[in-house]
Amino acid sequence: MTDVGPMQLLILVLVFAATIMVFMSVAPLFANRINLSARLSAAQSSQPANVRLRSGEAMSPWAKLVQAIEARGISLNDTKSEVIREKLALANFHGPHAVRIFVLTRAVLTLLLPGIALVTMFASGSTMSATDTYMYLTLLAAIGLYLPNFFVNNIADKRKKDILNGFPDTLDLLLVCVEAGLGIDACFNRVGSEITSSHPLLAELFAGVSLELRAGRSREDALRNLVRRSGVPQIAAFVTLIIQSDKLGSSISQALKAYAAEMREGRRMRAEEKAHRLPVLLSVPLVAFMLPVMVGVLMLPAVLAMRASAGSV
Repeated sequence: MTDVGPMQLLILVLVFAATIMVFMSVAPLFANRINLSARLSAAQSSQPANVRLRSGEAMSPWAKLVQAIEARGISLNDTKSEVIREKLALANFHGPHAVRIFVLTRAVLTLLLPGIALVTMFASGSTMSATDTYMYLTLLAAIGLYLPNFFVNNIADKRKKDILNGFPDTLDLLLVCVEAGLGIDACFNRVGSEITSSHPLLAELFAGVSLELRAGRSREDALRNLVRRSGVPQIAAFVTLIIQSDKLGSSISQALKAYAAEMREGRRMRAEEKAHRLPVLLSVPLVAFMLPVMVGVLMLPAVLAMRASAGSV
């Protein structure tokens, strides 16, 4: 393969810039085709219950940046805005500009990483071939495109684990409140205020349920929204249990007692699973670092004896 000279690198930069300009000019045309009524209904249904309704609230610098970019005719809407909004909600990003900030970050990283690579190649006088250069820039663009998704997914997974670990204790408090004579609606409000310091994520979810119930939403809809905001299968099973008990007229306290025992058993089994995985994980550094040292220590006397006998001969 032939090496890439300065003229060829300049042509690559121009082609890359032309592609970016074409994409930025065509993207608003596709964004304008989105149904405005569908966007408004999706935005209204996705608002969290505990969002602050102060109209004079100061915007964040990210929101100002997004508005400044869109004011220049560059659309930051995505065709999968609803999917992105749900994904960001699971990572606890509920801002009204969260989707646009995510799209902006993804676009900037997709363009910034290849740009930094091109500047580095110019500065260092790289002699990569044209094919290798295209593949390298494409790989960096793909990394920049999927890196925000990886970051959001990691935050969402950590949030789910925190919610799941604190859910058995929350169920015990719910059971105590139900057996004390409180209704299930009042239990969410009481338990949410009690676990603010110990389990803040669950307290936020329960506060959202309490606010929706006060606003007049039905209990079933409020609990369904709790499942959607949490993304934890165990909470989905808990909500199904509450709804079915309410419809069938069975005792909620007995159902909560059985489910709380099951959740505590599940937490104990997850802890035992992690404990059993520990020896397997420790075997990798043990074999990689300690075993060669032990073999060397055991073989050293034999090697010294062989050298001494060879020297005497």
